[in-house]
Amino acid sequence: MNVKEDGKGGRTQAQRRATTRRALLDAARSLFAEKGYHETAAEEIVRRAGLTRGALYHHFEDKKDLFRAVVDEMEGEIDEEIEAAEQAQSDFPESVMAGYRAFVDAVLDPKMKRTFFLDGPSVLGWEWHEIDARHAVAKIEEGLETLIAEGYVEPQPVGPLARLINGALLEAAFFVAVSEDPEAARDEAWGAMERLVGGLVHRRSTAQG
Repeated sequence: MNVKEDGKGGRTQAQRRATTRRALLDAARSLFAEKGYHETAAEEIVRRAGLTRGALYHHFEDKKDLFRAVVDEMEGEIDEEIEAAEQAQSDFPESVMAGYRAFVDAVLDPKMKRTFFLDGPSVLGWEWHEIDARHAVAKIEEGLETLIAEGYVEPQPVGPLARLINGALLEAAFFVAVSEDPEAARDEAWGAMERLVGGLVHRRSTAQG
């Protein structure tokens, strides 16, 4: 009987922890989007979450650690958008380009723009690039390996090329993020990206011939 109660209590405690963490993340995301990281105080986050400062420091080291978790979560959401864009394309290599386009399009979301693309690099520095690379580079490498295997791209080491493409995508997103006309900037940046990546991709008859 005691074992069952302990187990049930443990599950309930885990659920409470998950609920508290979720409340902190949601409150932080909302305030970071509204006011920016630097103008948001830890006290405001816990107040909006309906919690105490002790709850914040139980789950996160400090406000920056909470921000780091928000950025990582946002990167995961961008990954999902990229995956959906790729799956919506039945043709290859168009699906790869659709995934690249989804990343650039993500900056058109005002909340994503402010928190992920503008405050993210400013607050986290190189760590922000490491978070992005952890999510993005392996995915780009996978796409390049398939492009090479299918004869659309000349055989070559995919590691450095994936980093270069990822860097170009990041710069395209930053270009959009600081523009006064984001949609026009997105179109310009994407046109340049298509020309850049298009120079690597051939029809299979050309690559194999």
